[in-house]
Amino acid sequence: MILITGATGFIGRTLVRQLSSTGYPVRALIRPSARTPRLPKGVPVEVAVVSLADTRGLRAAMRDVESIFHLASAENQGSRGNLLATDIQGTQNLVDAAADAGVNRIVYLSHLGAARASGYPAFKAKGIAEESIRAGKTPYTIIRTSLVYGPEDHFTNNIARLIRSSVGFFPIPTGGRVVVQPVWVEDLVTCMIWALQNESTLHQVYEVGGNEFFTIQQVIETIMDVTRRRRYLVPLSPITLRAITVFLENALPRFPISSFFLDYFAVNRTTAVDSMPRYFGLMPARFSYRLEYLKHKRWYERLWSAITERLSPQKTN
Repeated sequence: MILITGATGFIGRTLVRQLSSTGYPVRALIRPSARTPRLPKGVPVEVAVVSLADTRGLRAAMRDVESIFHLASAENQGSRGNLLATDIQGTQNLVDAAADAGVNRIVYLSHLGAARASGYPAFKAKGIAEESIRAGKTPYTIIRTSLVYGPEDHFTNNIARLIRSSVGFFPIPTGGRVVVQPVWVEDLVTCMIWALQNESTLHQVYEVGGNEFFTIQQVIETIMDVTRRRRYLVPLSPITLRAITVFLENALPRFPISSFFLDYFAVNRTTAVDSMPRYFGLMPARFSYRLEYLKHKRWYERLWSAITERLSPQKTN
């Protein structure tokens, strides 16, 4: 049995689907909520409704569990998230419960740039969580990644949404020279599963990224080309842009960009361009070739997609 934390997130849903398609039994750890969990439809998966703060519940959720994929994080919740409770203390609770349950492996998804000494909250939290995992009794594999993109991500979709809603211009940090290395979600998940299947990855830390480097300005220009929305790019100082983001994030509950998101573009987040083929034998997808999902569908195309999605579970039964 494989336990997945963060299974309802963008990467987690892709991981659940790929694991299920290869025959692995999957159990999703879902935090208690009034909302229906967003798990992949038509995919067999057990559900354990447990908070990472519930140490007794975590031990019960690990019955028959051999491996854990730990993806849960509060960073996508922005100012409403609690990195201390979820990423730091939650990871420590998970590590302790895994040791008590005799789990064989924890695969942890981290960030390039994760470090306890980082001045950016999300990277600092990931660095502390990594230390907890390395100090625990359970064998581990840590995968640090650059920004991950794909359908329903919090990266390209949020930028595209802001571009569509902007009028005439779009703000970018002054200079726009920070470099990122976007990773296609299906490629990342394939690497994570491969790491689980190979004993040589035990007690290893891998840094992976795509095979292309982009500045934030190039990322925005690429998304504008795909969505066919051209905007005049207006440079703003990082301090001004962060102040505007914090204000809008608190004023508008559904504002798509958080202060944590700006941290991703505060420092270079890159590794060797051959990291994925060298470690995992996989040639990563090119960024501009995988952005079809950003194209705005016409109303009848959306209607047809909704109909086919609603009927698809019935066809599999």
